[in-house]
Amino acid sequence: MSAEATQTRSTGLKVGAVLVTADVRTDWTVGEVAAVFDLPFNDLLYAAQWVHRQHFESNTVQVSTLLSIKTGACPEDCAYCPQSIRYQTGVEAQEIISLEAVKQSAQEAKNAGATRFCMGAAFRGPKDTQIEQISEMICEVRALGMETCATLGLLTASQAKSLAQAGLDYYNHNLDTSESFYPKIITTRTYADRLRTLEHVRAAGMKVCCGGIMGMGESRSDWVDLLHALATLEPQPESVPINQLVPVPGTPLEDKKILDGLEFARTVAVARILMPCAHVRLSAGRAEFTDELQALCFVAGANSIFYGDTLLTTENPEREADQVLFSKLGLKPEPVQHLT
Repeated sequence: MSAEATQTRSTGLKVGAVLVTADVRTDWTVGEVAAVFDLPFNDLLYAAQWVHRQHFESNTVQVSTLLSIKTGACPEDCAYCPQSIRYQTGVEAQEIISLEAVKQSAQEAKNAGATRFCMGAAFRGPKDTQIEQISEMICEVRALGMETCATLGLLTASQAKSLAQAGLDYYNHNLDTSESFYPKIITTRTYADRLRTLEHVRAAGMKVCCGGIMGMGESRSDWVDLLHALATLEPQPESVPINQLVPVPGTPLEDKKILDGLEFARTVAVARILMPCAHVRLSAGRAEFTDELQALCFVAGANSIFYGDTLLTTENPEREADQVLFSKLGLKPEPVQHLT
């Protein structure tokens, strides 16, 4: 701890001019978020690790597996996405897979150590008949004793209620980036559309999984704005995926360079401080990370990963590699949370 960082039991941790507490706050200002981002790196990591240990076991990581249950032919124009029908990326379209295929994949994921099973479908938004199919999948996965998550695009209020009634624990719907940078990445749905879906998810009683993607050409100020938007949601998201862009040939972002690892770790630490009770997940792009960068991110407060060889249509570290890394770092999977 630097000479400027002092801890007090009653007020939290004072790092320079920044007061970090373990309490959940939804009244962060943009200026306060920027000040956290600007902390010296060592002080930032110290503060993030301090916050992390107030709410989580220090060496446990929540382990999720992600399965694409409907692939490709998405009408949206998200510039990062190889599943858009607008881009030539070589992704073959596939309709919704069978219930039996989902059950088998979920059982394999559980056997391999995953505690949460996430189902992703390349929709702008699902039809009600598709919600019925996916609800059956949710019931089967929960019957295995796993937490469930889905990412299906925009939802209506009634669709969110149907998924909640089926037992869906988490709904993933990322904001992706700041509201000001968003139109440079997506034009077929608005920021307000995404926020409205999050409102429907909350109203239905489900937990929210919401984060963003780094490396799309945005600036740090865009991440200040995005994390401010997430941290001031009431309640805050229970899960916050931090993705690194995977530049896919054929997409508008195919020539973007890999992001600086220290900036990625810094962003993870800020997310941990702003949203102390959230699981902060290392998501897309982790296949490009060294063991050292992943370890740094865990120190910064990341405590969730996607586990398995693929994430929808992009690569992910092999399970065996993650098992070796966990062994090196003394990490263990977090037990499944209570299923309501």
